[in-house]
Amino acid sequence: MPAGRAARTCALLALCLLGGGAQDFGPTRFICTSVPVDADMCAASVAAGGAEELRSNVLQLRETVLQQKETILSQKETIRELTTKLGRCESQSTLDTGAGEARAGGGRKQPGSGKNTMGDLSRTPAAETLSQLGQTLQSLKTRLENLEQYSRLNSSSQTNSLKDLLQSKIDDLERQVLSRVNTLEEGKGGPRNDTEERVRIESALTSLHQRISELEKGQKDNRPGDKFQLTFPLRTNYMYAKVKKSLPEMYAFTVCMWLKSSAAPGVGTPFSYAVPGQANELVLIEWGNNPMEILINDKVAKLPFVINDGKWHHICITWTTRDGVWEAYQDGTQGGSGENLAPYHPIKPQGVLVLGQEQDTLGGGFDATQAFVGELAHFNIWDRKLTPGEVYNLATCSSKALSGNVIAWAETHIEIFGGATKWTFEACRQIN
Repeated sequence: MPAGRAARTCALLALCLLGGGAQDFGPTRFICTSVPVDADMCAASVAAGGAEELRSNVLQLRETVLQQKETILSQKETIRELTTKLGRCESQSTLDTGAGEARAGGGRKQPGSGKNTMGDLSRTPAAETLSQLGQTLQSLKTRLENLEQYSRLNSSSQTNSLKDLLQSKIDDLERQVLSRVNTLEEGKGGPRNDTEERVRIESALTSLHQRISELEKGQKDNRPGDKFQLTFPLRTNYMYAKVKKSLPEMYAFTVCMWLKSSAAPGVGTPFSYAVPGQANELVLIEWGNNPMEILINDKVAKLPFVINDGKWHHICITWTTRDGVWEAYQDGTQGGSGENLAPYHPIKPQGVLVLGQEQDTLGGGFDATQAFVGELAHFNIWDRKLTPGEVYNLATCSSKALSGNVIAWAETHIEIFGGATKWTFEACRQIN
């Protein structure tokens, strides 16, 4: 058969097998069979190759088409999102270019220029810039309050005088920001005035950041090693803390901590302990709309905790391997108990203890959807069941409160990764 006629025969055969639909199948491979010129090509091909085999080929071709269509739709959606973002960037770039000459120290950063401590605020409209400045001022005030608490506990005239000076500067800056907001609301003021005002405020804020950081450094050097908390502000798969010490083999334990979170749904994983061959050796997790659970050797018990109200709560879980008996305490009061939780299974030693993430592999395999969001402090572990009185002392910040004999809360025992931060511990200050 001539080559041109053979090609036409293949095309007609493909249309026959696929029902003659006018669909775009993309890159597809066809197998041709030679038939007489005047023969029924569809019937001949069925007879030659077998109806079942051809039907299978057709189904495979259709499956390929469906997969390709799904890929194309997904790519179109991605392209649409990128086009939208690019349009925003181009629009903002046009505004920056038009106003760049009128900005003193604003504009795009040039190679070798210093870092803009306010996140390149000069690119944003004046009202938004002032709003961000206000948020920064509020953050500085919070840090000063922590310093004030430290200065009350450690009477230092130098610390007090520096704190008062910084507080005065923050108050002045707040008045300036409010004044600019009022001016903008009244429709007064021009771009040049906005730029000059912003430069002055940014300069003052940079100085404040440096002075407060110096004070905080001195505070850290002198404060007790357990007066701190960890903050996990975002649900990520890279923000966590690691306890430098592992656990021994344990036939009973009590684990206690302070938690503060308003995350929903689920606060995430306050801690997880993984050992070789078992990632869920000991895990505390509240994931999705499920209640908080304690996992021991992958066995689960549901806990009665309700803590995602944005307030500090003290929680404790006790357990013994004999009959797998467990108890749960919130804010010093027992709220639940049970048995048959991994009975006669001792907690294995030589694992990895992580705060803020759930481990799928030893020391890793984090999933952002299971990450803890909030604040955590005074994480302690004992190798025995604490009594109700001992738990109550911990929850009320009593001077009789014990530190964990297996894991004790101390800055020297914790490594921080991915941007988790340390702050002065607040919960006991609020109680006392």
